[in-house]
Amino acid sequence: MAANGLAVVAIGGNALIRDREHESIADQYEMVCALAEDIAAMIETGWRVMITHGNGPQVGFILRRSEISISEVAPVPMDYAGGDIQGAVGYMFVKALRNTFRRRGIHKKPVAVVTQTVVDRNDPAFADPTKPIGSHMEEARAKKLAAKYRWTVREDAGRGWRRVVPSPKPQAIIEADVIRALVKDGFVVVACGGGGIPVIEDDKGNLVGVEAVIDKDLASSLLARNLGADALVLPTGVEKVALDFNKPTQRWLDRMTLAEASRYHAQDQFDKGSMGPKVAALIDFVSGGGRFGLITNQPNVARALRGETGTRLVPD
Repeated sequence: MAANGLAVVAIGGNALIRDREHESIADQYEMVCALAEDIAAMIETGWRVMITHGNGPQVGFILRRSEISISEVAPVPMDYAGGDIQGAVGYMFVKALRNTFRRRGIHKKPVAVVTQTVVDRNDPAFADPTKPIGSHMEEARAKKLAAKYRWTVREDAGRGWRRVVPSPKPQAIIEADVIRALVKDGFVVVACGGGGIPVIEDDKGNLVGVEAVIDKDLASSLLARNLGADALVLPTGVEKVALDFNKPTQRWLDRMTLAEASRYHAQDQFDKGSMGPKVAALIDFVSGGGRFGLITNQPNVARALRGETGTRLVPD
């Protein structure tokens, strides 16, 4: 079995939810079990694998439960909601991977690490919160909760009012050294869930959790560079990246050099709410020394790693 190196695979939180009829924890675990088979297949072909994951829908569920019970118990702060999801989704992956490895005869042990991500307390994002979280509310209720809990709320395209939080850029992964040591010792690590729990350093150097969300792909790119990973894999809903997406001139890309990707990104070829952050994350990774970045859909990850499909971003 040839050694291919270390691949960081960043699985989206939406990848755990098949559709609106399958959102239960049992349904999500079923999806994780399928993903565990894909991870096992990568390991069997010689890759060392480290896993990160998103948490958008899952945090939404926690915040919705919190809103429903807000008259009886205090709301769950964003950083603690992130910690809750890291533990729950980490548990899902560790259990599913352990069972899959045992059945397939893979002598690896999975482990989940609750991860904190440092952001700059002066990041411009804090002055302009834009990321909607939680459920839609009537204006009066939204403003009442905002006044009581110091939330920022905004009207959401005619669908009601919603809480919004900042999305600062990740600066450092607190547990990077721990994750590196575990990966070096052969563990399959699940970490940096939801981009990591956002924390800032106060004037004394103490960590303080903040009400924010961190882009999972940008944080995964930062962690992959910290680990000296060979590949960063970003599964998404399409098999390849396209230029002029959904236009008559649309064309799919098999490969982009770093210079090409940077030029396309500067031209706003990629949607800022979906593909844009993924391409930006791969640009950061490859420019930081990564061997290649890869975007494809989950069923085609193994084929894409063999160079048969997907969009591969490589150095110039």
